[in-house]
Amino acid sequence: MTTDDSNSAMTGTQIEIACVCDDIKELLLYKNQQYGDSALNPSRIFSKASAVEQLLVRIDDKLNRIKKGAGLVATDEDVIQDLIGYLVLLKIGLNKEKK
Repeated sequence: MTTDDSNSAMTGTQIEIACVCDDIKELLLYKNQQYGDSALNPSRIFSKASAVEQLLVRIDDKLNRIKKGAGLVATDEDVIQDLIGYLVLLKIGLNKEKK
């Protein structure tokens, strides 16, 4: 189901889901353009860990900061977007490892 062809058949929640996913997609594409493909193809200057392992570390770090109150989910939407972005990249990385 695409949002362009069937907006009239979509519920309000479905439209919101599509909008949020589009926002995350645009953020990830922007960051990928700004920083290169460093999340999935790291330069490995110091760390020799796989891209997936490095993403897991980033996710752990973000969750730890939230747990300690440094990134309050209720007041900082960037924390939520970062986590969603890392999880999307993790999914891509895991798919690459399967191939």
